[in-house]
Formats: sequence, structure tokens, C-alpha cells
Amino acid sequence: MADKTQHCWDDVISSEEREIYDTFFPRTPRGIGSRPALIAIDLYKKVYAGGPGPVAEINRKFRGACGDNAWNAIPPTEKLFAAARAAGCPVIYTTGNPNLRVSATNRQRTRLEDSGDGYAIKEEFAPQPNDLVLKKERASGFFGTPMVAHLNKFGVDSLILCGESTSGCLRASVVDAFSYGYHVTVAEECCFDRSMLSHKVALFDLHHKYADVCHADDIIAQLNALAVRQAAE
Repeated sequence: MADKTQHCWDDVISSEEREIYDTFFPRTPRGIGSRPALIAIDLYKKVYAGGPGPVAEINRKFRGACGDNAWNAIPPTEKLFAAARAAGCPVIYTTGNPNLRVSATNRQRTRLEDSGDGYAIKEEFAPQPNDLVLKKERASGFFGTPMVAHLNKFGVDSLILCGESTSGCLRASVVDAFSYGYHVTVAEECCFDRSMLSHKVALFDLHHKYADVCHADDIIAQLNALAVRQAAE
């Protein structure tokens, strides 16, 4: 299991900056909560197009694809999904709407994108009958969607987030979830970005302001313990 005190941003955030954040935003992870939901942000096929490989190289042929950054996150994310389902957690996906001329970010769209089934959830994470898939029009999975209504219906008290991109749609969703009063845990190895620098800086900032960024193994262990408690009740 990974060292809880070490994170992917350690090589890009200086010790001075970490000291400032640790003083101003002291962090003591709270755990995943007793009734968590798993929110999977934009795990759609488009970002895996072209297969694994250097992101810049893959992106030349498949715009928006994340190459190795996306594919390396598949195994830990599969384990996270399995543990969440075993613990009876609601699972909610977000994905894009290919019929919109606006983008989820400030990137210009000059035409409707011919994405085919690019906005379908990747097969490894295929939704099951009781899961929800929400189409969004902006970066956050909460903006203009019935996300909160569904979370209220499920009676959840906390959220576990994974997906992409770390600095874009995942970050926006974490901030909105925090703003709605949810405790948020982000699975570090289960999110990714086109830019590794943006990925690391975004996780560092989220961890100190809006969420607990925890290693996937730690979250899975907590979900396994939750499943055991539920089975004993």
C-alpha cells in the first residue's frame, strides 16, 4: 500500500509552498463517510482513443485523447469500482453531450464534433442497470444536472470522485460538491489529465482546500471495511 504521506505532486511543489499550505490549510483526512457515492467524471471512450502511448503523440491523431495518462489509470479505477459496488455505493457517471456547440471549457468549438460513440463510457467501467449516467453541458457534473437531487434520494453523506480531467471537469465537480456541503475524497491514481503538471498541481490544491486526496488503495481498504460492517448488520 502506498505511503499516505507521499503524493504525486511532491516533485513539483516546493517544500516552502507545502509549508505555507500546511500551515494555512491544515489537513486531516476524514475518511470516506458511512454512506458514500462514487462519482465517475467523464470516463468516456474519446479520452482513451488511440490506445496507450505518449500523450502528445496520441493527441496529434486523436484530439482530446490522454494516452498513457488515461490508460495507466484503468487498473486502479477498476479496483475502485469493484470495491464501491461491493460496499453498495451508488455509482453516478458524467459524460459530455456531443450535440452541443458549446464546450465544457472555454475551448472554442467551430463545428459539432463527430465523436461517434466517443462519449459512451469505456467498456471497463460500463454502467450497470442501477447506475446513473448524467450528460453535462459545462465542466462540473453538478452544473445544470440533477446530481444533487439524486444524491439526496440516495441519502449519501460523502462522495468519492475519479475521472478526468483532473484540472478541468474533475476539479470543477469537486469544488461544486464541496460548495453543496459534501465531504469529498479524490482517488489519486484514478484521475488523470492531458498535462501531468496540471494534474499534480490541481490535486495538491484540491487536497488542501476542497477534498481529501487519498491513494486508491487506502480508499479501497475503507470501502472493504464498510462492506464488512454492512454485512454484519
